[in-house]
Amino acid sequence: MHRSIASVIFTTYNQPDWLEKALLGFAAQDRRDFEVIVADAGSGDEPRERIDRLRPRLPVPLRHLWQPDDGFRKCEALNGAIAASRADYLIFTDGDCIPRGDFVSTHLRLREPGRFLSGGYHKLPLETSRTIAPEDIAVGRCFDVRWLRARGMPLSRRDIKLSAGPVAGRLLDAISPARPSWNGHNASAWKRDVLAVNGFDERMCYGGEDREFGERLENAGIRGKRIRHRAVTVHLEHARGYVTAEGVEFNRSLRSATRRTRSTWTGHGIVKGPPPA
Repeated sequence: MHRSIASVIFTTYNQPDWLEKALLGFAAQDRRDFEVIVADAGSGDEPRERIDRLRPRLPVPLRHLWQPDDGFRKCEALNGAIAASRADYLIFTDGDCIPRGDFVSTHLRLREPGRFLSGGYHKLPLETSRTIAPEDIAVGRCFDVRWLRARGMPLSRRDIKLSAGPVAGRLLDAISPARPSWNGHNASAWKRDVLAVNGFDERMCYGGEDREFGERLENAGIRGKRIRHRAVTVHLEHARGYVTAEGVEFNRSLRSATRRTRSTWTGHGIVKGPPPA
């Protein structure tokens, strides 16, 4: 019987090629005591067929939770996956991110009571994203700076996220001025803490929905911890046709209210309505 120490959760929507690369990244992890939950926000048949084909290649349980396509409902998909998760610790990423082989083990090694972990990503251009093949993921070449640069990735000071070892990564995370916010592409928390703030606010559109969730965690006393130079993912470029000015403005106002009122609970999360008495 497989015992999952962690549940890895990410959403997908009609990006089967990027989904496959993300899943192959989890097939190459250096530990196997976790489950993967793909929260599908209404894709057509191809992502499901790709998941079914890849399932035998993953040495961990792979679950596909699908909901009908009714506009941008990422937060609803995430909440469904949280409710369905079987582990005490939840690791969140995105279906357009490939995790390095030590991604899960790094999150589990650095977890602490009363904290959430705040990772980051290294963004790749579209040309480089398309170049990455399954064997490059299996052996970890797609995290090598020189290999990526030879395939179109421009030089950047952010390359150090890929090249820093564990000692340098710990130092860089300690001195980084970046605030340890909740970043949906690379973050983790205890399930009990996620449930205590009622998951993600399902009213939110694209843009800041993960940050609002993290702000409620902070309001509840769950502090962020930077791991951006130690838990490594590469982000595959793609179009973003779901961004609207109205949605961004709505999210901004909701986040402002969360910070102003020091709110810890949303009545539009996993549970609908006020917190249980």
